[in-house]
Amino acid sequence: MNSVQVEQKSYEMPPTEGISVAHFLTVADIDRSARFYETVFGGRILSRGDGKGAPGYIQIANTWLLVNVGGGPTPDKPSVTLSVLADPNHISSFMNIRVADIQACYKLWKSRGAEFITEPKEKYGETRCYIRDPDGYIIEVGQSKPDFTYG
Repeated sequence: MNSVQVEQKSYEMPPTEGISVAHFLTVADIDRSARFYETVFGGRILSRGDGKGAPGYIQIANTWLLVNVGGGPTPDKPSVTLSVLADPNHISSFMNIRVADIQACYKLWKSRGAEFITEPKEKYGETRCYIRDPDGYIIEVGQSKPDFTYG
């Protein structure tokens, strides 16, 4: 397996014991977003939603991404409305992907249609760059320097 390939293990969603963690994105088009994460990152589409409010599920390496269109308040979140980014240059969170070989990922994912904001740049204990998804969300891609220790 080269440094860009990710072994797809079978993790359970939903879990049969313990917990699992997934990231939720409000998107304009479930199928378009699912295809993007499948094509660029080698994600596995588990569900494309059902048109009645169920989200799409995509497994990417050891995590899940849920994508769904926006909507108004619901009984379990009566004061919350979900919508796509109003301005993709003003965000409050982003996905972070750590890789073993950032140059190889940059080249491969760019060839698969990823739109990088810049090429990989040195920053503190890592080299990193950012991708925009079809709805404008950014995804940080970073590689730690060999002698860098987290924590």
